[in-house]
Amino acid sequence: MKKTILSLSVALLTFINVSAQSSVKDIKFGGRIMYDMAVWGDSTMDNAGTEFRRVRFYNSGKLYGNVKYKLQLDFADGAISFKDVWMELSELPLNGNLRVGHFKEPLRLEALTSSKYITFMERSFPIAMSAERNTGAMYHTTFGEKISLQTGVFREGDSFGNDKESTNNINITSRVTYLAINNDRKLLHLGASNSIRRNNDNTYKISSRAENHLGTKLIDATFENIEESNLLGGEFAYVNGSFSLQGEYLQTSVFGTTETELSSYYGQISYFLTGESRPYKSSLDGLSRVKPNNNYGSGGKGAVELVARISNMDLTDANEGSLDDITVGINWYLNPHTRVMLNYVMGEMTNETEVITENAVMMRVQLDF
Repeated sequence: MKKTILSLSVALLTFINVSAQSSVKDIKFGGRIMYDMAVWGDSTMDNAGTEFRRVRFYNSGKLYGNVKYKLQLDFADGAISFKDVWMELSELPLNGNLRVGHFKEPLRLEALTSSKYITFMERSFPIAMSAERNTGAMYHTTFGEKISLQTGVFREGDSFGNDKESTNNINITSRVTYLAINNDRKLLHLGASNSIRRNNDNTYKISSRAENHLGTKLIDATFENIEESNLLGGEFAYVNGSFSLQGEYLQTSVFGTTETELSSYYGQISYFLTGESRPYKSSLDGLSRVKPNNNYGSGGKGAVELVARISNMDLTDANEGSLDDITVGINWYLNPHTRVMLNYVMGEMTNETEVITENAVMMRVQLDF
């Protein structure tokens, strides 16, 4: 492990030195550290734990004006894995861009929004309905300033984006968004997506905790002999000054010996006590970085945001029960790159034979650079 990290460091420093001598490259380096602490359980709250939720380094840039790339590695859990490793060619027909590599499929607004900018410590239940990243190729473009389109073909690979025993089984994922309003601290984003999915072992798997990464998996289901699954989603985000709303609904049709309907949704609200507003980055990247009006220090207090969310996952059509969650929290932005998050999670799994309640108090210290 130490040799691997040393080799990566040497390669990175060499690349920095070479890149600094070229005028045809626009190169960026950065990373993020997210350290989590939590206590959880039923009414006794008898479990406690800590983890580095994310430890990432990235290098991205643009070459010769129309070739982009990104290399992002994650070191959490003491192992190296690929996150975003892609190359992209722009200036294609219809003002298009073609991205190839390992990256996020164009599905779910909250999934596309960087973990640096999401409102809660963990993403909501719809994230469990399909893999976040896969290997493939995607065409994306924007018509004017309001309508955006992304469509791609993906294979389900390993943590390094490899699928060495691939067959003709692929995922076809598409998404269209409409930016109805984006001016003067006001935003209205609407979107719809669809994903037709097949994999080599003809299964569909879904598992989820009560939005606490250190907690217990309350739902863990595997569907066998599946011909394909079809995901259909809707999304919206609304911002009016310091107030914002966001929500998504995702329905999955699983086709095997019988057709099974699964669904998940969330709705969330946030309000900045200190007057800031949630900014928009792009259709493909979702919401962006919050910049406090006054950074913490020298008399400044930073930005304070109150947040609340409800989530649901319904697998009753497959006799796997349902999962409900209520999360409330407060975010303290010391500056644009440092944040402290506190979440209180109330989760409940219900099936035909039992009801399991799991609550959690969670805290994150986050820094990105």
